[in-house]
Amino acid sequence: MSILNYKIDFAVIFSVTKANPNGDPLNGNRPRQNYDGYGEVSDVALKRKIRNRLQDMGASIFVQSNDRTTDSLKSLRERADANEALTKIMKSKSVSSEEFASVACQEWVDVRSFGQVFAFKGGGEKGVSVGVRGPVSIHTATSVSPIDITSMQITKSVNSEPGEKKGSDTMGMKHRVDFGVYVFKGSINTQLAEKTGFTNEDAEKIKEALVSLFENDSSSARPEGSMEVHQVYWWEHSSKLGQYSSAKVHRSLSVKPRKDEPKSFEDYAVELTELDGLQAEIIDGR
Repeated sequence: MSILNYKIDFAVIFSVTKANPNGDPLNGNRPRQNYDGYGEVSDVALKRKIRNRLQDMGASIFVQSNDRTTDSLKSLRERADANEALTKIMKSKSVSSEEFASVACQEWVDVRSFGQVFAFKGGGEKGVSVGVRGPVSIHTATSVSPIDITSMQITKSVNSEPGEKKGSDTMGMKHRVDFGVYVFKGSINTQLAEKTGFTNEDAEKIKEALVSLFENDSSSARPEGSMEVHQVYWWEHSSKLGQYSSAKVHRSLSVKPRKDEPKSFEDYAVELTELDGLQAEIIDGR
């Protein structure tokens, strides 16, 4: 497998229909929204979905959700301890940060993609504090137009605890975005790819994950089909530094509403300004 030797930029356009794409725990789990009324999905949430898709493809993932673990391990420390090479390094007299990072990057695709902070307390062996910078960076997704949020009160039909009266936990609130089109952008840096061992094959896996980002991701807040990837734009530069800055490449893609109150993806105009010597691969979402 060859180390990635050309810069990559990408952008993803997706829609939300009667779903909560990313609840804000500091605001009653309402969909994230900035002060101007535009919807947001954090980069952390997007990376979580990419990790899940990579895991569905059979890739080895370090930061696994507790409800999706494939190795029955419930903490990052346990997962690190399960790796014999890392355990040997942690038990050595002097922990080599570079050696630790190298082993972790070889073992887990999300570590060599997004980076990771390994901060473990000492037990029978010394503690570990190792940071890895990953080559894949992702922006927060932002809606093209301000979003409308609908809130509804919900109830449970049964008490959690025995008793004649309804418990206080039988009432709740549920929030959703009626409709919105969101865009997020990202890049893959070749210098950091060399350090983590990120390969051309890893880049293809990331692209495939973006195209199918919301498969196997349904929940009560995001029913099946309520989140849809419409298009993925993928720019492969001809050099390590790239012909253009990521900012210029990202600005070449424009998504604007055709009407004041768009209700579907067709109500948006997507325009791409071609950059000399740099061709965008446009992939329809699944």
